[in-house]
Formats: sequence, C-alpha cells, structure tokens
Amino acid sequence: MRIWRLHELGDPIDVLRLEEAAAPEPGPGEIQVSIDAVGLAFPDVLMCQGKYQAPTPIPFTPGGEWAGRVTARGAGVERFAVGDRVLANGGRGLAETGVVAERRAWKLPDSLVAVKAAAIVINYGTTWYALHDRGHLQAGETLLVTGASGGTGSAAVQLGLAAGARVIAVAGGARKAAACRALGAHVVIDHRATPQWVDLVRDATDGKGVDVAYDPVGGDTFHQVRRCMGWDGRLLVIGFVAGIPDAPVNHILLKSYSVVGVHWGASLARDPGSLDRQIAALFALAEQGAIDPLLHPPYAMVDGARALQDMLERTVTGKVVVTPPA
Repeated sequence: MRIWRLHELGDPIDVLRLEEAAAPEPGPGEIQVSIDAVGLAFPDVLMCQGKYQAPTPIPFTPGGEWAGRVTARGAGVERFAVGDRVLANGGRGLAETGVVAERRAWKLPDSLVAVKAAAIVINYGTTWYALHDRGHLQAGETLLVTGASGGTGSAAVQLGLAAGARVIAVAGGARKAAACRALGAHVVIDHRATPQWVDLVRDATDGKGVDVAYDPVGGDTFHQVRRCMGWDGRLLVIGFVAGIPDAPVNHILLKSYSVVGVHWGASLARDPGSLDRQIAALFALAEQGAIDPLLHPPYAMVDGARALQDMLERTVTGKVVVTPPA
C-alpha cells in the first residue's frame, strides 16, 4: 500500500514522502479498513512542524479520521463485519489501508458518504464539545465564529444554527464570506474588507456583545473577539492558527466574561464514553440535514502533502479531505 510519512520535522510539502509499505494487519480488538477518504486538520500541520502540544513521533503519518470499508477483523471483534462501511478515529490515516481499535470506529449511516464522513470526527467533535460542554450555548443566544469558512469554523456555524443560536461569522475574502452565507450564518463579516470589525459585531448585537465566541484563530483576532464579548459571555479558545495571544485579565474582569479552554483530545481521555455520545448526536444531525460538512475540493492521494501545505498557507475553504483511489 501507499502511505505518507515524514522522518524529520518541517513544513508538510518539504518533509512528507509518499512511500510503499506492507498493509497493517489487525490485532486483537482491531479492524483493518480500506480507506476511501481521510480528513486532515490543522493539528496535522502542527504535528509535521513539531509545534503541536504533544511531541511528534518519528516516523509520522498525518490523518486522524478516515472512512472506508472493513477488510479484516482481529480476534474478538464483534461490532463489525467485513464489508461494513465505517468511520474511524485513529492515527496514520493518510494511507490506503488503516487499522483501528474497534472501540474507535462507528458504522456509517447509509446516507453519509465517505468524503463527508471523514470531515466529522475531529472538527465536529471538537465543536460539539466546545459549544455544548464548555460554552453551554443556548437557543436564542448569539454566537461569534472566527475562521468561519474553515473546517472547525464551518462546523461551528452549522452546530450553532442547529442549537438555535444567532450566528455571526467572520472570514477573510469574498469567496470565504460567500461560503459562510451559504452555510446560513445570520451575519457575515469579511475581515479583509473591514480589518477592524469589532464595531460591526457591536452593531449587529445592538451594543450588547456576543454570548459565546468560538475562536480557532488566536493572535490579533483574539483581541478583537474579546472586545466583542457581552456580559457573562464565554470566549472559547479553540486554537492558535495566528499565534498565541496574551489575555488581559483586567478586561476579562471588567466585562465579567469567561475565557474557556477547549482541549477536546484530552477530554476524551478523561471521559472515554463522550466520543460515542458526540458521534451519535452528529450522525443524527447529519441524517436530519442539520449538518452537512463544507468541503474543499478533495485532493488525490498523490497530493497529500500539498493538501496539508495549502492548509498551512490558508488557501482552503472548508474541510480538507484526501481520497485514495479504490
């Protein structure tokens, strides 16, 4: 089989290599999957660079979520049969064949195609945890989303709408702003057209500010977001694509809002059953049509490194998915 690997850290386009390797065999409690689509996320880029919170194992293969068909079962596997369509949450996904523990895989609804399914686990799982478990978003509240045309941002727009929130989306450029309008955001702000956009948010909320903010961008964007917070608001820290900002505690005190960390991956270790609950809820929303992942045009297997580099260069809109050939 073919698999993307790096043996040294750096930008994806410089260090990832498409290699030939033996297909992994499933051990006890594992399934082998022929991968039809693999979803990539910005942490994959950071892992390539050695900048993620956790150290990068060498060699490293990106891709933590993938969809395909079961091709073999290890001893003791009971939930899946050969031929079942599954979604998996495991490492080493940027390959033609993967192996995953049975407990980290879910049978796909018939209505969910592989390229859409591969967009669900990380982005929508992170966002479900952020909005519901950390942000306690309520129907009728106002949700501000930065990076709203990206993988996690578009998930936040859709899950916010599904929760009954009024959604203000911030994205950069006319194409990305149009994507946010197509998702159904109530207010869309193009930060390239209006770099200082705090007043636009204040106008959209009648000066009250937002109840919940979902910020995967960080950097200077974080400081604009905090100025948009309403009284008793919850500012969700998702990530730092634009750098790690300093939080001014005097401002947090004066406006009485909370800055809330969202570390979805670590939360799963503390509550292993939470992922099954999140996936069940997300599958139900997908079948209802309440969520429909926004995808960048899928990349071919040979372009796996390019896909990650395009994420680094912020030229993509929606979730990045790679589709190995059948």
